[in-house]
Amino acid sequence: MVELAPGSEPQLHLDLRQPERHLVQARLELVPRHRRLELRLPAWTPGSYLIRDYVRTLEALEVRQGGRRWAVERREVACWTVDLDALDPVTIHWRILATELSVRTCHLNSDHGFLALAGVALLVEGERWNRYHLNLQLPQGWQAFVPLPADPSGGWWAEDFDQLVDTPVEVGPHPQHGFAVAGVPHRWVGWGGDLPSRDPSWLAAVEQVCLACCRLMGASTPPAAHYLFVLHLLEQGYGGLEHDHSCVLQYGRQALARPDGRRKLLQLVAHEYLHQWNVRRLRPAQLTPIPYHQPAIVPTLWFAEGITSYLDLLLPRAAGLTTEEEVLEDLGADLSRYLLTPGRHGQSLRQSSQEAWVKLYRQDAYSADSQVSYYLKGAVVALMLDLHLRRHGSWLGAVLQELWSRFGASRRGYGEMDLLAAFCSHAEDLSTILPKWLESTDDPTIDSYLADVGLRLLPNYFTHWSFGWQVDSDRGGLRLKRVERDGAAEQAGLEVGDELIAIAGARLRQPEDLHSLGTAQLQSQPQLQPIEPMELLMCRDGRIRSLTIQPAPPQIQTWRLAPLPEAAPGSGERRQRWLGLRP
Repeated sequence: MVELAPGSEPQLHLDLRQPERHLVQARLELVPRHRRLELRLPAWTPGSYLIRDYVRTLEALEVRQGGRRWAVERREVACWTVDLDALDPVTIHWRILATELSVRTCHLNSDHGFLALAGVALLVEGERWNRYHLNLQLPQGWQAFVPLPADPSGGWWAEDFDQLVDTPVEVGPHPQHGFAVAGVPHRWVGWGGDLPSRDPSWLAAVEQVCLACCRLMGASTPPAAHYLFVLHLLEQGYGGLEHDHSCVLQYGRQALARPDGRRKLLQLVAHEYLHQWNVRRLRPAQLTPIPYHQPAIVPTLWFAEGITSYLDLLLPRAAGLTTEEEVLEDLGADLSRYLLTPGRHGQSLRQSSQEAWVKLYRQDAYSADSQVSYYLKGAVVALMLDLHLRRHGSWLGAVLQELWSRFGASRRGYGEMDLLAAFCSHAEDLSTILPKWLESTDDPTIDSYLADVGLRLLPNYFTHWSFGWQVDSDRGGLRLKRVERDGAAEQAGLEVGDELIAIAGARLRQPEDLHSLGTAQLQSQPQLQPIEPMELLMCRDGRIRSLTIQPAPPQIQTWRLAPLPEAAPGSGERRQRWLGLRP
């Protein structure tokens, strides 16, 4: 037991020496400042806007002082109080069940351990802004990868609880690779595959992406004095979470093996690395400071995530690692996903940001018809903003650099009006245009802006009639996983979960059986004779029913970017500067 002197920093000890049990044994030692202790476990982690109720993984909470065990009273779901009779050193014990593998949860098994400390560390009232000491006990042969300053006598120091919670902890017998970005030390650690060993040019590519981020922000060096990349290379998976001095990435080995796999992973690297500036330091006022125990309504998440999602496609190109054709393919895919999301007409971009806590992270079969992602529409609006600013002799990077100078470097939180003022200082007419883009459910004038850089969007149509549904194979049959709003299936009275048995007298067993119905060979536009209504046999709740469905003409399957015939003079040069993130 450590002897704590009055005023000592809290000491957090995490024992991971029995990984096969998936349990993290936690112990917090501190000298109490008051006789009533209030303990809280965060409900969410910054960067992932959903109440995750980490308390569901907490077990066996107890408080000891000397040889005495004190009664712990639960005041809220994740809040407890303890009444002491002295201010002598206290030890708090608990366990965390670490079985959920994501970038925002905890996972411990015989191969590795990953801890999102928001799901582990208890906050004691009055201790948030004090230094914390972190100590880990690991299985033999394992090492810890922690983006905190090391204590020469062992463990690591966090300047306060916020920095502690912002620290992802990866442990295991993993290889580590070091490299530098503008002289700043960086580390790359992988679990599930050692990518730098398989791809000798990987770290050089990552370095170039990082340098492109610095150039975008007008910085000679990154804002962090050191940086850690952690990659979980899984069979399948995708995601990332940003931190001040690190990021955690998850990526699928199957996806990496595809022709575009390396490019997509570099975009993920760019996204999370750019968050060092945008989100972590250039932060919305509602997250300054972060309210760990309740949702914070942030109407500017479109800027935090949408701007970053747009730029992550261009940063590898600015780093010289991708071609113009590849960037246009990826931008076209994003525009296609946006234009094929019917929910964009039911939820504004500002609403999408505000409702992140209850909608974006809680998708269901009806979400596509009622909402739009602030990542996706935010990226589309970012594209429009960039091209609009270029009409006025400026560009998106100039606005980011101004905001960084005013708010990010000092970590002073910005508000909605601060963003509007920054954009309007480069293009006055955005004072009316940008609020409309944020608050309206109408589409921006995409075609006009694309024409500035010699591009247009072209549709590709399905070659079969539209039934307004999406189906899944289920035990040798077909079941509806989505029914489009106002589509043929909804009008016929179908709903999600219905089993399709036969249509027009033909037995249905697999999705391909539907595509042969009224298949049309299409050119640029569907020119078809009306199709007769069809009899549909379906099953709901164990009962067979017969319905009539009227298929609609073939719908647009995808959109793609293509050169604009007879483009305006200079559009090619504008396109090169735009895609290269040059003013």
